[in-house]
Amino acid sequence: MAEQSTSPVEPEGNVPGRLRVFLVDDHAMFRAGVRAELGAHVEVVGEASTVADAVSRIAATGPDVVLLDVHMPDGGGRAVLEAMRRSHPEVRFLALSVSDAAEDVIGLIRAGARGYVTKTISPDDLAAAIRRVADGDAVFSPRLAGFVLDAFAARPDAPVADPELDQLTNREREVLRLLARGYAYKEIARELYISIKTVETHVSNVLRKLQMSNRYELSRWAADRRLV
Repeated sequence: MAEQSTSPVEPEGNVPGRLRVFLVDDHAMFRAGVRAELGAHVEVVGEASTVADAVSRIAATGPDVVLLDVHMPDGGGRAVLEAMRRSHPEVRFLALSVSDAAEDVIGLIRAGARGYVTKTISPDDLAAAIRRVADGDAVFSPRLAGFVLDAFAARPDAPVADPELDQLTNREREVLRLLARGYAYKEIARELYISIKTVETHVSNVLRKLQMSNRYELSRWAADRRLV
């Protein structure tokens, strides 16, 4: 279950030569895992579980790179980027998400992220991605780079919009994506740290909003939009 807030994490002191990284994700267990995996590579100077906490604590700690979740209950990565990019242009953002959907990737890059990797990335590869983003490079998980190239080459100024998709909440999109990949309700609940009953509620809402009757129709709809 997503937590509502998190206590500030005070670093023991800056370590010369190590990049200063801030974590934004609404799952405490995931943040703890990332912190443990990256401990030998970077200095984690803080973390936040909500957009408001992220904005205030990033401003206070001044990290080199922010690892940013895409979907959170109160707005997610894009809201953080939009709040920070004008006041703190020196901070670089790397999206780290379970989602590998084209609209999420393109939306975050348009908002100002320097890269986008999925949560399946290895600790060593994540550390290397952080270093590259800090150095000014753009970094993507392999299959995601094509989404960005296609979108910016074809219509560089066009917004990514889909009226049907836009009516779904971020969590409903995540559930839909996993459902379309063949995940059982129990597996979706485990992946997203929510209850099976909550998964059932989200699926029911998606079916109602899209006026569909079963998961097979949803899977075809998601595949047509490259959400799978």
